[in-house]
Amino acid sequence: MDWNRLVEQFGDYVPHAPWAQTLVGIGILLLVALIAQWVGARIVLFCAHRLLILTGRKNWDHALRRRRAYQNLWYAVPFAIVSMGVGLVPHMDRVVSVVGRIAHGAAWICVFTAVAGMLNALQDAYAATPRAQTRSIKGYIQIGKLMLVVICTVLVLSILLDRSPLWMISGLGAVSAILLLVFKDTLLSFVASTQLTSNDMLRIGDWIEMPQANADGFVRDIALHTVKVQNWDNTVTTVPTYKLFSESYRNYRQMFESGGRRIKRTLRVDASTVRFLSDDEAKQLMRFRLLHDYLTAKTTVLQQANSQLGEDIAQVPANRRRLTNIGTLRAYALAYLKQNPEIRQDMSMMVRMMEPQSDGIPIEVYCFAALTAWVEYERIQGDVFDHLLAILPELGLRLYQQPSGADVGAVGQGLAGALQRELARERAAYGDSVQTEVGWDPSGDTGVR
Repeated sequence: MDWNRLVEQFGDYVPHAPWAQTLVGIGILLLVALIAQWVGARIVLFCAHRLLILTGRKNWDHALRRRRAYQNLWYAVPFAIVSMGVGLVPHMDRVVSVVGRIAHGAAWICVFTAVAGMLNALQDAYAATPRAQTRSIKGYIQIGKLMLVVICTVLVLSILLDRSPLWMISGLGAVSAILLLVFKDTLLSFVASTQLTSNDMLRIGDWIEMPQANADGFVRDIALHTVKVQNWDNTVTTVPTYKLFSESYRNYRQMFESGGRRIKRTLRVDASTVRFLSDDEAKQLMRFRLLHDYLTAKTTVLQQANSQLGEDIAQVPANRRRLTNIGTLRAYALAYLKQNPEIRQDMSMMVRMMEPQSDGIPIEVYCFAALTAWVEYERIQGDVFDHLLAILPELGLRLYQQPSGADVGAVGQGLAGALQRELARERAAYGDSVQTEVGWDPSGDTGVR
């Protein structure tokens, strides 16, 4: 800008003082920058809005507005105008270089901020799709933003220091060990996030169980550095991403996809109630529809086996093969599972006797429920064992139960009653000479507590 020519053309309209000329130049430069920003904003908004609407990506337009990608982009325009036009302002020779570099760097910061906003908008638009419920790109977005920060830092520093970006990059080799130490977790998390996603090891919505991290619940978020797990008690456990790649954990996704959830629970039968069934009891149990075919076939097999023993040997009950009530229980439980429509018939199913223990004989039911939802699964499991518990008395069996306070009290009351009756008989036989040495009182208080 030639101020001498302006002074000659406009005369008194142009100030002659150097400081006044500088203020006028700065004002004109700022005015041009603001006008350029306004024009640039209108052009960017019109072109981007029309392009996204015509391509059917209206949600992208909303996401870009929400993440202020447009605003950050047109904020770069006035800084670029100042960087290019500051040299035309008179009497600013000593600060032109500094102001120009600062404005140039600020323009690039706005551009990179706008690109970061676009990445955030991409994440928002992707999160609204059904695919986002199983695959997360948040880790890749964070890596992209981290790379933007590194590139922006190198570029802005090279502009401010008036050095080549290659000079800045070459200086990074000297501090590479420090950078590796600082970004160790980031590098590990990036590799882990890539492997988890590419190998489909973890998805949002998976139920995982990781005892060493106290995580047991559904995955709610997969980021670059952390994975958030919402536990069953509605607490949130944050697990480092690289731990989910380097350490073991249990993922229940396959269970939900298979449509069958395992039931594995035992009934502990009192060993004192296990016995052989008599012929009359076997005939009575044939009225149970679930046992009829089993008892018919089993009775035929036993009769054939016993007929080969000989008459003398067969007369001894211990020599004959006979039905047991606990074996009949296993057959009944298996038949009940096979006719239950809420049990998967195409998956493993068995009722087996485990090793007898001091707290009863374990009868384990192993099958798969047809519904995997927690509430429905517990209902199906409860219905199965409600029925099996109720059928035990029909087979002459009793569930093992450790004695409680009520059981001990009942034993005490029984002993007290027996003692009371015995003392009453002795008193009737020998008269009043019987002493109440055990604290017996005719009123009925035995003194037993």
